[in-house]
Amino acid sequence: TYCFRSSMMNADGNLEQQLQTIKQKVDELRQQRQKLKKLEDLATELERRLILDNRYTEYSALNLAQAYDQLDQLGMRMQHNLEQQLAAMKHSGVSEDQVREFSMMFKHFDKEKLGRLNHQDFKSCLRALGYDLPTVDDNQRDEQFESILDVVDPNRSGTVTLPEYMTFMISRETENVSSIDDVVLAFKSLTENSERPYITRDELFANLPQEQAKFCCRKMKAYRDRNGREINNAFDYDDFTRWLFNQQP
Repeated sequence: TYCFRSSMMNADGNLEQQLQTIKQKVDELRQQRQKLKKLEDLATELERRLILDNRYTEYSALNLAQAYDQLDQLGMRMQHNLEQQLAAMKHSGVSEDQVREFSMMFKHFDKEKLGRLNHQDFKSCLRALGYDLPTVDDNQRDEQFESILDVVDPNRSGTVTLPEYMTFMISRETENVSSIDDVVLAFKSLTENSERPYITRDELFANLPQEQAKFCCRKMKAYRDRNGREINNAFDYDDFTRWLFNQQP
């Protein structure tokens, strides 16, 4: 059980590679289902014969079935989470480097490899990512942190799972942008004299992280002036921004 859980929690590579690893581990786990069924049948036969003690193992068939179900559910949650991350990257422009940093930081604080953080470890994780959370006394309420918990752990279960954490972090990366006009103005501010209706490749790479600049260059259309003439090395950031917002779920 520990080996399966650990191999899923520590999947390496980019998001696509991690997703393939998780799918492979889930397939391997489900191939063991027939063996578990055989053990359950043997356990039933032992009970029928009133043989209640087994000196060869401390685990019952019920223990194994519960562990199997937990691993299967963990694998499916991780698979769904990775698929969501890939979709978020595709539609929002959040870079894979950012997503990888979020994931690595979570795993650093998830010392028991359980796939969840208690509230204190979650707060430490946020601070490590640059969140300016105040230090308060034990008997004081941290309003800023409580507002974050309202999003990731509204029922106050006491823990934050990896999917909940990743969803929160990705949404925070894009929520500062409130409207199409905000994004258009942001791109415009990166152009020469903050006035041009188009942006160049050099300006994108000079002002954005490399992955985001590459994303923009892939998705932005060439800019055309009022006469329909294409301007060399110029990208239409207004058209791109409207396309980007239309992609949001």
